[in-house]
Amino acid sequence: MTRNIGLICGAAFLRSMSTGTLGVVLAVYLSRHGLSATWIGAVIAAGLAGSAAATALISYRAGALGQRRSLVMLALVSASGGLILILFRSPVALVVLGFIAMLNGMGTDRSAAFAIEQAAIPAFVSDRQRTWALSWYNVILDAGGALGALSGALPVVIQRAGGIELESAYRWVFAGYSLANIVAAMLYLFMTDAIELRKVSTIPGSEITANAKRIVRRISALFALDAAGGGFLADALLAYWFFQRFGLDERSLGVLFFVVRVLNATSHLGAAWLAGRIGLVNTMVFTHLPSSLFLLAVPFAPSFPIAAGLLLAREALVEMDVPTRQSYIAAMVQPHERVYASGITNLTRTLSWAVTSSAAGALMQYVAFSAPLIAGGGMKVVYDALLYRNFRHLRPPEERERTTKGT
Repeated sequence: MTRNIGLICGAAFLRSMSTGTLGVVLAVYLSRHGLSATWIGAVIAAGLAGSAAATALISYRAGALGQRRSLVMLALVSASGGLILILFRSPVALVVLGFIAMLNGMGTDRSAAFAIEQAAIPAFVSDRQRTWALSWYNVILDAGGALGALSGALPVVIQRAGGIELESAYRWVFAGYSLANIVAAMLYLFMTDAIELRKVSTIPGSEITANAKRIVRRISALFALDAAGGGFLADALLAYWFFQRFGLDERSLGVLFFVVRVLNATSHLGAAWLAGRIGLVNTMVFTHLPSSLFLLAVPFAPSFPIAAGLLLAREALVEMDVPTRQSYIAAMVQPHERVYASGITNLTRTLSWAVTSSAAGALMQYVAFSAPLIAGGGMKVVYDALLYRNFRHLRPPEERERTTKGT
């Protein structure tokens, strides 16, 4: 059990590191090659749509394909993304191939592999350890994302240190992206058979229950709203916003998003501690809502230090709903339903990201440059209110036990 969790976390770290790098440099790189904000949004959306398609497949077929095999295949397909960015310049080609390679410009790892991993980890721990285990997993994800974001400065660093053209420096960075995903695939190969789901036919009542479908349907609708807001806020687009608004180069953007990921990582442990005291749903809502309000203030900041401060205040809180959300979903369904629940909820999030991220570039270009930030923040505020209204009374087993003992 410990071996599988360790290998999952190692592979997730590498995948998140590569994603963090891409989140900082992708939009800036594409803009340096003359792509408009609309085309940049289309490339990001295509990558997310590809990730959504992969998530849909594993939601229903992970048991048949095998979770280990699925993870290896997903990592190898992701590795092709670096080669695509090295070899192709045409916007149409980048959209089509970005879909196939699941290029992630969000800067945050919410891939099909992520859906499998977050469903697998709760099977290796008890209910009381579940939130903490997922929190540590997300700490490792964001630590990788932080290092990846810092690596976003590499194109400029390599250019200056090596005396080469910026284009060549970008090739080295994208080659590193591919290598990280190949190594992740190799780590998955060493997992034991405990990672695999037992055959459905051997488990009494192993079909997805009506209760699970109802819960997943309700919460997925809300997650779709939250993710739609997040689609306007892909790291690649935020980096592009700071690049255009305040003139930051790749090195400065790398440092900024490194701090963002460090704050994200440390917040996960605070989320597990807080959830143990006020509950999972309360933690999700009362940390996420103020983060959305900080975000709404960013476009109105008159200077870079104020805008960066507001962004960092937002990032110190915004990820606290991630391990609590994962733990809540795992708690509300039966163990054999977790891949389904994780896959469907992640699928709706990724689809929503893809739709709104495709519109974000057009909003920037044709409506107002800061329109995506305002739209995204507003949608997230609505999500917080609806989540609290609909799920505050639906508690996971460990919170019901605590309430019973208290009475």
